[in-house]
Amino acid sequence: MVGKRAREDGAENQEPPYKRVRPSKVDHLSRLSDELTLRVLSFLPISELLKCQRLSHKYHNIGADSQLWKSHYYNRFVRPRASRLPGIKDIEQRSENLHFASKASRWLDDEHLVRGGRKTNWKRQYKLRHNWSKGSCAVDEIAVAEQATVPPLVVQLHDGIIYTADQDSLRAWSAKDERKLLAQRSFTNSRHGPPTSLAVDTTGGEGSTSRLIIGFENGAFGLFYLDSKAGQFTSMYQHEASSNGVISVVTLVWPYAVTMTATQLLSIYSFRSSSEDDSNTKMLDPPRLLHSLRSRTVLPPLSTSLRTNESGIVVSIAYSMPTYLSGWTVGIQEVRIDETGKLLESRLASAIDQHYRSLAFASPPMLHHLPGPAIGALATSTATELRHIHTKPTSLSYTHPYLLVSHPDNTLTLYLVNSTAEALSISAGSRLWGHTSSVSGAHVGGRGKAVSVSRRGDELRIWELEGGFASSAAKRRLATGDLSVQLRPAKRPPPESSQAGLDLVNTKDGEEAEASELTLTRGWIGFDEENVVVLKEQSQGRQALVVYDFT
Repeated sequence: MVGKRAREDGAENQEPPYKRVRPSKVDHLSRLSDELTLRVLSFLPISELLKCQRLSHKYHNIGADSQLWKSHYYNRFVRPRASRLPGIKDIEQRSENLHFASKASRWLDDEHLVRGGRKTNWKRQYKLRHNWSKGSCAVDEIAVAEQATVPPLVVQLHDGIIYTADQDSLRAWSAKDERKLLAQRSFTNSRHGPPTSLAVDTTGGEGSTSRLIIGFENGAFGLFYLDSKAGQFTSMYQHEASSNGVISVVTLVWPYAVTMTATQLLSIYSFRSSSEDDSNTKMLDPPRLLHSLRSRTVLPPLSTSLRTNESGIVVSIAYSMPTYLSGWTVGIQEVRIDETGKLLESRLASAIDQHYRSLAFASPPMLHHLPGPAIGALATSTATELRHIHTKPTSLSYTHPYLLVSHPDNTLTLYLVNSTAEALSISAGSRLWGHTSSVSGAHVGGRGKAVSVSRRGDELRIWELEGGFASSAAKRRLATGDLSVQLRPAKRPPPESSQAGLDLVNTKDGEEAEASELTLTRGWIGFDEENVVVLKEQSQGRQALVVYDFT
């Protein structure tokens, strides 16, 4: 009995493994100071942090703390990108330099966000990058013409402003929420004919001011200055017409300008830059012609770029070129000029790889003239060649070191350009898959972000190309299709529905924006940190700029 009583008493003293816990009537969390509450919230994932912001005004304000979102931004968008870059291989060094700290972190190309004197809304910046990574955006249209123009409308996008030029006028549109016309200058009485090319100086001007260059049909070109706050364009310089023909490409990096004609004449100019007032509000003196170069082998599409370095400037011309049994490939020429205008060197490189065959190599139609064993060997070689054939490019975009080419066979090809003081080379092309129809245009940015659009205009994809494809991780990303995401434009949500959340678009019940009537693209596409802009048109000819907004 004693043993039994002892066992019963022991069973009564044991607590059950699970018991009901009554909710406490005391809110201990609210007693914490704002500093301690912020520390607690710093351990939450984004999804839980957004839920906490809905609890009360206090938690909404604390959860929106800039330093809190700065840490999340760095850990999601900066540190993984830095880990993919070649050269960061030391594990100990990586753990030290790539760990978030308010002032000691490595921000790479996001350095401008933490520059002294700049106040960054880190939650807004996180939301912006989140929407880019998911392809979530709102879509709007800016009607620009009732009928297609000849030559076609030329467009550029820079710093939230869309520049358009046609035979009637030069216009600047806001890519922000208003989508309003900022400035307009008439070309009705121009003696130069319609514009054929347009470029914006991405290094000059801040906010509402910028310089741009326009090439015309009769070989002339002009420099203009935009003051969007005043709502006007100012003519800075007008170059006379030339007998060399239509100017097809222009580039401007102040004080240098580059023009290329349809007859493949490349001209490099240098303007005299004295004071800021002289360069913005007064007519400029005629530029100095540094060099003129002519080519008879450069085939469109092509792209020119201009960048400065310690010794002077580098002018790059990227172009397409046909090969035998390998379809089309790309080449690049660099012209290096010192500060005095002296030509230092001109060098060439192409992406012709081991699959290239000279014209002396027998072609498939001659197979019946060869012996039996030779036919088998040649057939195997030809089959190998066919796997590496590149169709003629539909567009070409070059922003050092990325060279991106689009093709009509639903693919793109990425080349990496290696340019040093000793050598210039282009890597073998890496084929990019993802589109389901012909790719009409693509544009690549400096950090490897690129956007491509299909011919029908109903499929746009965002690409993250940084890091190349040499590493095993990059090859896995290429094989799994993680390099790109398709844009999913949808209707804007009501203002009160997204105050604390990150989703820009209202995807309830899979509702998407109605398909636009504008189904064809001219191949032009551009983007900045907040928007993607595509020029589209109807079969009847009505043209519109379609703005995909990620804010």
